[in-house]
Amino acid sequence: MSAITAKASRKMKKYAVLTREPRCFLGSFDFSWEQRKLGDISEIKTGPFGSTLHADDYVSDGIPIITTEHFKTGALPRSKNGLPQVSDADYKRLTSYTLNDGDIVFSRVGSVDINALITPFQSNWLFSGRVLRVRPRTDISSQFLHTRLETESIKSDIRARAVGQTMPSINTEILKITPLVLPTSAAEQEQIGSYFAAIDNLITLHQRKCALLFSSFQALISMMFTTSTFSWEQRKFDEVFDCTVPNNTLSRAELSYDEGTVLNVHYGDVLIKYGSVLDVQKDDIPRIPHRCREDFNGALLQDGDVIIADTAEDETTGKACEIGNLQGSAIVSGLHTMVCRPRNRMALGYLGYYLNSNAYHHQLLPLMQGIKVLSLSRSNIQKTSVSYPSAVKEQQLIASYFIQLDNLITLHQRQPIVYAVIHSIRKANLVERQYFAPPMVRKFLCSLSANNLQYYSKGINAIVMQALGKTGVLWRRTAP
Repeated sequence: MSAITAKASRKMKKYAVLTREPRCFLGSFDFSWEQRKLGDISEIKTGPFGSTLHADDYVSDGIPIITTEHFKTGALPRSKNGLPQVSDADYKRLTSYTLNDGDIVFSRVGSVDINALITPFQSNWLFSGRVLRVRPRTDISSQFLHTRLETESIKSDIRARAVGQTMPSINTEILKITPLVLPTSAAEQEQIGSYFAAIDNLITLHQRKCALLFSSFQALISMMFTTSTFSWEQRKFDEVFDCTVPNNTLSRAELSYDEGTVLNVHYGDVLIKYGSVLDVQKDDIPRIPHRCREDFNGALLQDGDVIIADTAEDETTGKACEIGNLQGSAIVSGLHTMVCRPRNRMALGYLGYYLNSNAYHHQLLPLMQGIKVLSLSRSNIQKTSVSYPSAVKEQQLIASYFIQLDNLITLHQRQPIVYAVIHSIRKANLVERQYFAPPMVRKFLCSLSANNLQYYSKGINAIVMQALGKTGVLWRRTAP
Protein backbone atom coordinates (compact mmCIF):
# COMPACT_ATOMS: atom_id res chain seq x y z
CA MET A 1 0.00 0.00 0.00
CA SER A 2 1.48 3.34 -1.01
CA ALA A 3 1.96 6.17 1.46
CA ILE A 4 -0.79 8.19 -0.25
CA THR A 5 -3.24 5.26 -0.06
CA ALA A 6 -2.40 4.61 3.61
CA LYS A 7 -2.90 8.26 4.46
CA ALA A 8 -6.26 8.31 2.68
CA SER A 9 -7.28 5.13 4.54
CA ARG A 10 -6.42 6.70 7.91
CA LYS A 11 -8.46 9.80 7.07
CA MET A 12 -11.45 7.66 6.09
CA LYS A 13 -11.26 5.73 9.36
CA LYS A 14 -10.99 8.96 11.34
CA TYR A 15 -13.99 10.39 9.49
CA ALA A 16 -15.96 7.19 10.20
CA VAL A 17 -15.25 7.55 13.94
CA LEU A 18 -16.20 11.23 14.03
CA THR A 19 -19.47 10.68 12.17
CA ARG A 20 -20.50 7.50 13.96
CA GLU A 21 -23.82 7.82 15.79
CA PRO A 22 -23.20 7.51 19.54
CA ARG A 23 -24.85 4.98 21.79
CA CYS A 24 -27.24 6.62 24.23
CA PHE A 25 -27.53 5.48 27.83
CA LEU A 26 -31.27 5.06 27.19
CA GLY A 27 -30.77 2.51 24.45
CA SER A 28 -30.26 2.49 20.69
CA PHE A 29 -32.35 5.34 19.33
CA ASP A 30 -32.04 7.04 15.97
CA PHE A 31 -31.59 10.53 17.46
CA SER A 32 -34.32 11.92 15.24
CA TRP A 33 -35.62 15.00 17.02
CA GLU A 34 -37.80 17.83 15.79
CA GLN A 35 -38.75 21.31 16.93
CA ARG A 36 -42.42 21.91 17.55
CA LYS A 37 -44.67 24.40 19.31
CA LEU A 38 -46.51 23.33 22.45
CA GLY A 39 -49.86 24.10 20.84
CA ASP A 40 -49.07 21.65 18.00
CA ILE A 41 -48.66 18.67 20.31
CA SER A 42 -51.24 19.41 23.00
CA GLU A 43 -54.60 20.97 23.78
CA ILE A 44 -54.38 24.00 26.10
CA LYS A 45 -57.41 25.19 28.04
CA THR A 46 -58.09 27.92 30.61
CA GLY A 47 -60.05 27.08 33.76
CA PRO A 48 -63.60 28.31 34.46
CA PHE A 49 -63.98 32.05 35.07
CA GLY A 50 -65.84 33.67 37.93
CA SER A 51 -69.13 33.75 36.05
CA THR A 52 -69.01 29.93 35.79
CA LEU A 53 -67.77 29.09 39.27
CA HIS A 54 -68.39 31.20 42.37
CA ALA A 55 -66.88 30.92 45.84
CA ASP A 56 -70.31 30.24 47.32
CA ASP A 57 -70.51 27.09 45.16
CA TYR A 58 -67.90 25.40 47.37
CA VAL A 59 -68.95 22.59 49.70
CA SER A 60 -67.22 20.85 52.60
CA ASP A 61 -67.12 17.40 50.97
CA GLY A 62 -67.12 17.09 47.20
CA ILE A 63 -64.87 17.11 44.14
CA PRO A 64 -61.57 19.02 44.71
CA ILE A 65 -60.43 21.98 42.62
CA ILE A 66 -56.74 22.65 42.00
CA THR A 67 -55.57 26.26 41.92
CA THR A 68 -52.17 27.93 41.63
CA GLU A 69 -51.44 27.82 45.37
CA HIS A 70 -51.48 24.04 45.31
CA PHE A 71 -48.41 23.48 43.10
CA LYS A 72 -46.03 26.34 43.87
CA THR A 73 -43.24 23.82 44.40
CA GLY A 74 -44.13 21.74 41.34
CA ALA A 75 -45.79 19.03 43.45
CA LEU A 76 -49.54 18.48 43.77
CA PRO A 77 -51.48 17.44 46.90
CA ARG A 78 -52.57 13.81 47.06
CA SER A 79 -55.47 14.41 49.42
CA LYS A 80 -58.45 16.69 49.00
CA ASN A 81 -58.24 17.87 52.62
CA GLY A 82 -58.00 21.65 52.70
CA LEU A 83 -58.81 22.07 49.00
CA PRO A 84 -61.85 23.93 47.66
CA GLN A 85 -64.53 21.43 46.59
CA VAL A 86 -67.79 21.50 44.62
CA SER A 87 -70.92 19.36 44.68
CA ASP A 88 -71.66 16.52 42.23
CA ALA A 89 -74.21 18.75 40.45
CA ASP A 90 -71.62 21.47 39.83
CA TYR A 91 -69.08 18.84 38.85
CA LYS A 92 -71.34 17.60 36.06
CA ARG A 93 -71.75 21.17 34.90
CA LEU A 94 -67.96 21.64 34.82
CA THR A 95 -66.94 18.35 33.19
CA SER A 96 -64.99 20.17 30.46
CA TYR A 97 -62.61 21.37 33.21
CA THR A 98 -61.70 17.94 34.60
CA LEU A 99 -58.12 16.71 34.88
CA ASN A 100 -56.89 13.37 33.55
CA ASP A 101 -53.83 11.34 34.48
CA GLY A 102 -50.98 12.78 32.37
CA ASP A 103 -52.33 16.32 32.06
CA ILE A 104 -49.97 19.18 32.92
CA VAL A 105 -51.11 22.31 34.77
CA PHE A 106 -49.56 25.78 34.65
CA SER A 107 -50.17 28.79 36.85
CA ARG A 108 -51.87 31.47 34.75
CA VAL A 109 -50.69 34.27 37.07
CA GLY A 110 -47.71 34.76 39.35
CA SER A 111 -45.16 31.95 39.00
CA VAL A 112 -46.11 31.30 35.39
CA ASP A 113 -43.10 29.07 34.66
CA ILE A 114 -44.02 26.38 37.20
CA ASN A 115 -45.86 23.30 35.98
CA ALA A 116 -47.04 20.09 37.65
CA LEU A 117 -47.93 16.66 36.28
CA ILE A 118 -51.32 15.19 37.10
CA THR A 119 -51.07 11.69 38.58
CA PRO A 120 -53.80 9.13 39.31
CA PHE A 121 -54.24 10.79 42.72
CA GLN A 122 -55.60 13.98 41.09
CA SER A 123 -57.37 12.32 38.17
CA ASN A 124 -60.99 13.56 37.71
CA TRP A 125 -60.35 16.62 39.89
CA LEU A 126 -61.16 20.09 38.53
CA PHE A 127 -58.88 23.07 37.88
CA SER A 128 -59.64 26.72 38.63
CA GLY A 129 -59.69 29.80 36.43
CA ARG A 130 -56.18 30.71 37.57
CA VAL A 131 -54.80 27.53 36.00
CA LEU A 132 -54.03 26.45 32.42
CA ARG A 133 -54.40 22.78 31.50
CA VAL A 134 -52.05 21.24 28.93
CA ARG A 135 -53.34 17.89 27.60
CA PRO A 136 -50.67 16.18 25.43
CA ARG A 137 -51.63 14.23 22.31
CA THR A 138 -51.76 10.47 22.66
CA ASP A 139 -48.42 10.05 20.83
CA ILE A 140 -46.61 12.40 23.25
CA SER A 141 -45.20 11.19 26.57
CA SER A 142 -46.63 13.29 29.39
CA GLN A 143 -43.67 12.55 31.64
CA PHE A 144 -41.20 13.65 28.96
CA LEU A 145 -43.17 16.81 28.19
CA HIS A 146 -43.34 17.68 31.89
CA THR A 147 -39.57 17.18 32.18
CA ARG A 148 -38.92 19.25 29.05
CA LEU A 149 -41.11 22.09 30.28
CA GLU A 150 -39.10 22.17 33.52
CA THR A 151 -35.82 22.99 31.76
CA GLU A 152 -34.53 26.49 32.41
CA SER A 153 -34.47 27.47 28.73
CA ILE A 154 -38.22 26.94 28.37
CA LYS A 155 -39.05 28.46 31.75
CA SER A 156 -37.05 31.56 30.83
CA ASP A 157 -38.85 31.77 27.48
CA ILE A 158 -42.26 31.64 29.18
CA ARG A 159 -41.29 34.27 31.74
CA ALA A 160 -39.97 36.56 28.99
CA ARG A 161 -43.27 36.40 27.07
CA ALA A 162 -45.53 36.86 30.11
CA VAL A 163 -47.54 40.08 30.27
CA GLY A 164 -48.31 42.39 33.19
CA GLN A 165 -46.07 44.71 35.20
CA THR A 166 -47.06 44.07 38.83
CA MET A 167 -47.87 40.38 38.39
CA PRO A 168 -46.87 38.34 35.32
CA SER A 169 -49.61 36.36 33.60
CA ILE A 170 -49.94 34.08 30.59
CA ASN A 171 -52.84 32.77 28.49
CA THR A 172 -53.46 29.93 26.08
CA GLU A 173 -52.02 31.85 23.11
CA ILE A 174 -48.76 32.65 24.91
CA LEU A 175 -48.36 29.04 26.00
CA LYS A 176 -49.25 27.63 22.57
CA ILE A 177 -46.28 29.23 20.82
CA THR A 178 -43.73 27.90 23.34
CA PRO A 179 -41.01 26.22 21.22
CA LEU A 180 -39.46 22.92 22.28
CA VAL A 181 -37.52 20.05 20.74
CA LEU A 182 -38.55 16.44 21.27
CA PRO A 183 -37.81 12.98 19.86
CA THR A 184 -40.06 11.75 17.10
CA SER A 185 -40.02 8.33 18.75
CA ALA A 186 -42.61 7.92 21.50
CA ALA A 187 -40.48 5.15 23.03
CA GLU A 188 -37.52 7.48 23.32
CA GLN A 189 -39.70 10.15 24.95
CA GLU A 190 -40.96 7.59 27.45
CA GLN A 191 -37.45 6.41 28.33
CA ILE A 192 -36.16 9.95 28.93
CA GLY A 193 -39.24 10.90 30.94
CA SER A 194 -39.01 7.75 33.07
CA TYR A 195 -35.32 8.36 33.76
CA PHE A 196 -35.87 11.86 35.13
CA ALA A 197 -38.95 10.73 37.07
CA ALA A 198 -36.79 8.08 38.78
CA ILE A 199 -34.25 10.73 39.84
CA ASP A 200 -37.05 12.99 41.11
CA ASN A 201 -38.46 10.11 43.16
CA LEU A 202 -35.00 9.43 44.58
CA ILE A 203 -34.63 13.08 45.60
CA THR A 204 -38.05 13.02 47.28
CA LEU A 205 -37.19 9.78 49.07
CA HIS A 206 -34.02 11.21 50.61
CA GLN A 207 -35.81 14.41 51.58
CA ARG A 208 -38.45 12.40 53.42
CA LYS A 209 -35.83 10.23 55.12
CA CYS A 210 -34.03 13.36 56.27
CA ALA A 211 -37.24 14.89 57.63
CA LEU A 212 -38.09 11.70 59.55
CA LEU A 213 -34.59 11.43 60.99
CA PHE A 214 -34.55 15.10 61.98
CA SER A 215 -37.90 14.95 63.78
CA SER A 216 -36.86 11.77 65.61
CA PHE A 217 -33.54 13.39 66.49
CA GLN A 218 -35.16 16.44 68.08
CA ALA A 219 -37.69 14.33 69.98
CA LEU A 220 -35.02 11.97 71.26
CA ILE A 221 -32.57 14.65 72.33
CA SER A 222 -35.29 16.53 74.23
CA MET A 223 -36.51 13.34 75.90
CA MET A 224 -33.02 12.27 76.88
CA PHE A 225 -32.10 15.60 78.43
CA THR A 226 -35.36 16.03 80.36
CA THR A 227 -36.51 12.57 81.47
CA SER A 228 -33.31 10.72 82.32
CA THR A 229 -33.56 8.63 85.51
CA PHE A 230 -29.81 7.98 85.76
CA SER A 231 -27.44 9.81 88.09
CA TRP A 232 -27.50 13.33 86.72
CA GLU A 233 -26.55 16.66 88.21
CA GLN A 234 -28.12 20.08 87.72
CA ARG A 235 -25.93 23.12 88.25
CA LYS A 236 -26.12 26.85 87.60
CA PHE A 237 -24.49 27.95 84.37
CA ASP A 238 -21.65 29.86 86.07
CA GLU A 239 -20.88 26.80 88.22
CA VAL A 240 -20.32 24.73 85.09
CA PHE A 241 -18.61 27.32 82.84
CA ASP A 242 -15.94 29.98 83.13
CA CYS A 243 -16.99 32.81 80.77
CA THR A 244 -13.96 35.08 81.20
CA VAL A 245 -12.14 34.00 78.01
CA PRO A 246 -12.28 37.06 75.72
CA ASN A 247 -13.52 37.20 72.13
CA ASN A 248 -12.57 39.68 69.38
CA THR A 249 -14.71 42.01 67.27
CA LEU A 250 -13.29 41.31 63.79
CA SER A 251 -15.88 41.61 61.03
CA ARG A 252 -16.27 39.14 58.18
CA ALA A 253 -14.44 41.55 55.84
CA GLU A 254 -11.31 41.34 58.02
CA LEU A 255 -11.09 37.53 57.69
CA SER A 256 -9.67 35.34 54.93
CA TYR A 257 -9.85 31.70 53.91
CA ASP A 258 -6.45 31.84 52.16
CA GLU A 259 -4.16 33.83 54.42
CA GLY A 260 -3.21 33.64 58.08
CA THR A 261 -2.36 31.07 60.76
CA VAL A 262 -4.87 31.98 63.49
CA LEU A 263 -8.39 30.60 62.96
CA ASN A 264 -11.40 32.74 63.89
CA VAL A 265 -14.91 31.45 64.65
CA HIS A 266 -17.46 33.97 63.34
CA TYR A 267 -20.95 34.05 64.88
CA GLY A 268 -22.62 33.76 61.45
CA ASP A 269 -20.87 30.42 60.90
CA VAL A 270 -21.94 29.21 64.34
CA LEU A 271 -25.57 30.03 63.50
CA ILE A 272 -25.70 28.49 60.03
CA LYS A 273 -22.60 26.58 59.01
CA TYR A 274 -21.28 24.59 61.96
CA GLY A 275 -22.91 21.73 63.82
CA SER A 276 -22.97 21.09 67.55
CA VAL A 277 -19.32 20.00 67.44
CA LEU A 278 -16.76 22.02 65.46
CA ASP A 279 -13.98 19.79 64.08
CA VAL A 280 -11.08 22.23 63.76
CA GLN A 281 -9.15 19.99 61.37
CA LYS A 282 -12.05 19.23 59.03
CA ASP A 283 -14.43 22.18 59.10
CA ASP A 284 -13.82 25.25 56.97
CA ILE A 285 -12.84 28.06 59.36
CA PRO A 286 -11.75 31.56 58.27
CA ARG A 287 -8.36 32.96 59.29
CA ILE A 288 -7.03 36.27 60.55
CA PRO A 289 -4.42 37.65 58.10
CA HIS A 290 -1.14 39.13 59.34
CA ARG A 291 -1.62 38.00 62.94
CA CYS A 292 0.15 35.29 64.94
CA ARG A 293 -0.58 33.11 67.96
CA GLU A 294 1.26 35.46 70.33
CA ASP A 295 -1.17 38.29 69.48
CA PHE A 296 -3.99 36.37 71.16
CA ASN A 297 -2.47 35.16 74.41
CA GLY A 298 -5.26 34.53 76.87
CA ALA A 299 -7.89 34.26 74.12
CA LEU A 300 -6.83 30.97 72.48
CA LEU A 301 -9.45 28.24 72.66
CA GLN A 302 -9.04 24.72 74.00
CA ASP A 303 -10.67 21.38 73.21
CA GLY A 304 -14.03 21.29 74.94
CA ASP A 305 -14.60 25.06 74.91
CA VAL A 306 -18.13 26.04 73.86
CA ILE A 307 -18.79 29.06 71.63
CA ILE A 308 -22.26 30.59 71.83
CA ALA A 309 -23.59 33.03 69.22
CA ASP A 310 -25.11 35.76 71.38
CA THR A 311 -26.82 37.67 68.52
CA ALA A 312 -29.14 36.68 65.66
CA GLU A 313 -32.17 37.95 63.78
CA ASP A 314 -34.41 35.28 65.28
CA GLU A 315 -34.61 32.73 68.08
CA THR A 316 -31.56 30.88 66.81
CA THR A 317 -29.74 33.24 69.18
CA GLY A 318 -27.89 31.01 71.61
CA LYS A 319 -26.82 28.43 69.02
CA ALA A 320 -23.67 26.75 70.34
CA CYS A 321 -20.79 24.70 69.00
CA GLU A 322 -18.16 22.82 70.97
CA ILE A 323 -14.51 22.98 69.89
CA GLY A 324 -12.89 19.63 69.12
CA ASN A 325 -9.86 18.07 67.41
CA LEU A 326 -7.69 21.13 67.98
CA GLN A 327 -4.32 19.34 67.54
CA GLY A 328 -2.36 22.47 68.47
CA SER A 329 -4.13 24.85 66.07
CA ALA A 330 -4.47 28.47 67.13
CA ILE A 331 -8.15 29.41 67.15
CA VAL A 332 -10.05 32.30 68.73
CA SER A 333 -13.68 33.32 69.14
CA GLY A 334 -14.94 36.23 67.04
CA LEU A 335 -17.62 38.88 66.80
CA HIS A 336 -20.93 38.41 68.68
CA THR A 337 -19.81 35.26 70.47
CA MET A 338 -19.11 34.27 74.04
CA VAL A 339 -16.64 31.60 75.10
CA CYS A 340 -17.74 29.16 77.79
CA ARG A 341 -14.96 26.99 79.21
CA PRO A 342 -16.05 23.99 81.33
CA ARG A 343 -14.66 24.15 84.86
CA ASN A 344 -14.49 20.35 85.02
CA ARG A 345 -13.63 17.80 82.35
CA MET A 346 -16.59 16.79 80.21
CA ALA A 347 -16.90 14.25 77.40
CA LEU A 348 -16.27 15.96 74.06
CA GLY A 349 -19.54 16.66 72.27
CA TYR A 350 -21.94 16.34 75.16
CA LEU A 351 -22.16 20.04 76.01
CA GLY A 352 -22.47 21.03 72.34
CA TYR A 353 -25.53 18.81 71.86
CA TYR A 354 -27.03 19.64 75.24
CA LEU A 355 -26.83 23.42 74.79
CA ASN A 356 -28.53 23.08 71.36
CA SER A 357 -31.34 20.89 72.70
CA ASN A 358 -34.84 22.23 73.22
CA ALA A 359 -34.53 21.26 76.87
CA TYR A 360 -31.85 23.93 77.34
CA HIS A 361 -32.74 26.41 74.55
CA HIS A 362 -36.22 26.98 75.99
CA GLN A 363 -34.52 28.49 79.03
CA LEU A 364 -32.94 31.13 76.76
CA LEU A 365 -36.09 32.32 75.00
CA PRO A 366 -37.41 34.61 77.77
CA LEU A 367 -33.89 36.00 78.32
CA MET A 368 -33.42 37.27 74.74
CA GLN A 369 -33.59 41.03 74.27
CA GLY A 370 -34.19 43.21 71.22
CA ILE A 371 -36.79 43.80 68.50
CA LYS A 372 -35.16 43.52 65.06
CA VAL A 373 -32.14 41.65 66.44
CA LEU A 374 -32.24 39.32 69.44
CA SER A 375 -29.25 39.11 71.77
CA LEU A 376 -28.15 37.38 74.97
CA SER A 377 -25.99 38.94 77.65
CA ARG A 378 -23.50 37.09 79.84
CA SER A 379 -25.47 38.06 82.93
CA ASN A 380 -28.70 36.65 81.50
CA ILE A 381 -27.23 33.39 80.28
CA GLN A 382 -25.86 32.76 83.77
CA LYS A 383 -29.45 32.59 85.02
CA THR A 384 -29.88 29.23 83.24
CA SER A 385 -29.10 25.79 84.60
CA VAL A 386 -27.16 22.92 83.01
CA SER A 387 -27.90 19.21 83.42
CA TYR A 388 -25.37 16.46 82.80
CA PRO A 389 -24.66 12.85 83.84
CA SER A 390 -22.21 12.46 86.69
CA ALA A 391 -20.32 9.74 84.81
CA VAL A 392 -18.11 10.98 81.95
CA LYS A 393 -18.60 7.60 80.25
CA GLU A 394 -22.35 8.21 80.07
CA GLN A 395 -21.72 11.68 78.66
CA GLN A 396 -19.49 10.11 75.98
CA LEU A 397 -22.09 7.51 75.02
CA ILE A 398 -24.74 10.20 74.61
CA ALA A 399 -22.42 12.40 72.52
CA SER A 400 -21.32 9.48 70.32
CA TYR A 401 -24.91 8.50 69.64
CA PHE A 402 -25.90 11.99 68.51
CA ILE A 403 -22.75 12.43 66.43
CA GLN A 404 -23.59 9.27 64.48
CA LEU A 405 -27.21 10.33 64.05
CA ASP A 406 -26.07 13.81 63.04
CA ASN A 407 -23.83 12.32 60.34
CA LEU A 408 -26.69 10.18 59.05
CA ILE A 409 -29.00 13.19 58.78
CA THR A 410 -26.32 15.23 57.02
CA LEU A 411 -25.81 12.38 54.53
CA HIS A 412 -29.50 12.34 53.65
CA GLN A 413 -29.56 16.13 53.42
CA ARG A 414 -26.75 16.15 50.90
CA GLN A 415 -27.96 13.22 48.81
CA PRO A 416 -30.95 15.06 47.25
CA ILE A 417 -28.59 17.91 46.30
CA VAL A 418 -26.28 15.46 44.53
CA TYR A 419 -29.16 13.91 42.61
CA ALA A 420 -30.54 17.36 41.81
CA VAL A 421 -27.15 18.37 40.37
CA ILE A 422 -27.09 15.20 38.25
CA HIS A 423 -30.69 15.92 37.24
CA SER A 424 -29.78 19.43 36.07
CA ILE A 425 -26.66 18.24 34.22
CA ARG A 426 -28.69 15.62 32.40
CA LYS A 427 -31.35 18.11 31.37
CA ALA A 428 -28.81 20.63 30.12
CA ASN A 429 -26.67 18.09 28.29
CA LEU A 430 -29.05 15.46 27.04
CA VAL A 431 -32.20 17.38 26.30
CA GLU A 432 -30.89 20.77 25.22
CA ARG A 433 -27.45 20.24 23.67
CA GLN A 434 -26.92 16.61 22.80
CA TYR A 435 -28.75 16.52 19.50
CA PHE A 436 -27.35 19.79 18.19
CA ALA A 437 -23.68 19.20 19.04
CA PRO A 438 -20.99 17.62 16.81
CA PRO A 439 -20.98 13.81 16.90
CA MET A 440 -17.92 13.46 19.17
CA VAL A 441 -19.42 15.93 21.67
CA ARG A 442 -22.70 14.03 21.56
CA LYS A 443 -20.82 10.82 22.18
CA PHE A 444 -19.23 12.26 25.31
CA LEU A 445 -22.54 13.55 26.62
CA CYS A 446 -24.20 10.20 25.99
CA SER A 447 -21.38 8.46 27.82
CA LEU A 448 -22.60 10.12 31.04
CA SER A 449 -24.67 7.00 31.40
CA ALA A 450 -26.61 5.06 33.96
CA ASN A 451 -23.75 2.55 34.05
CA ASN A 452 -21.22 5.11 35.25
CA LEU A 453 -23.69 7.29 37.16
CA GLN A 454 -22.21 6.11 40.45
CA TYR A 455 -18.75 7.26 39.35
CA TYR A 456 -19.99 10.73 38.47
CA SER A 457 -22.11 10.86 41.63
CA LYS A 458 -18.99 10.51 43.76
CA GLY A 459 -17.28 13.39 41.98
CA ILE A 460 -20.33 15.64 42.15
CA ASN A 461 -20.91 14.67 45.78
CA ALA A 462 -17.36 15.76 46.63
CA ILE A 463 -17.89 19.10 44.89
CA VAL A 464 -21.23 19.68 46.63
CA MET A 465 -19.83 18.73 50.04
CA GLN A 466 -16.89 21.08 49.55
CA ALA A 467 -19.25 23.89 48.57
CA LEU A 468 -21.58 23.30 51.51
CA GLY A 469 -18.90 22.74 54.10
CA LYS A 470 -19.65 20.72 57.20
CA THR A 471 -23.17 21.71 58.11
CA GLY A 472 -24.93 20.74 61.30
CA VAL A 473 -28.52 19.70 61.69
CA LEU A 474 -29.63 21.63 64.77
CA TRP A 475 -30.86 25.20 64.50
CA ARG A 476 -31.19 25.60 60.73
CA ARG A 477 -32.73 28.66 59.18
CA THR A 478 -34.52 26.48 56.62
CA ALA A 479 -36.32 23.18 57.04
CA PRO A 480 -34.28 20.06 56.14
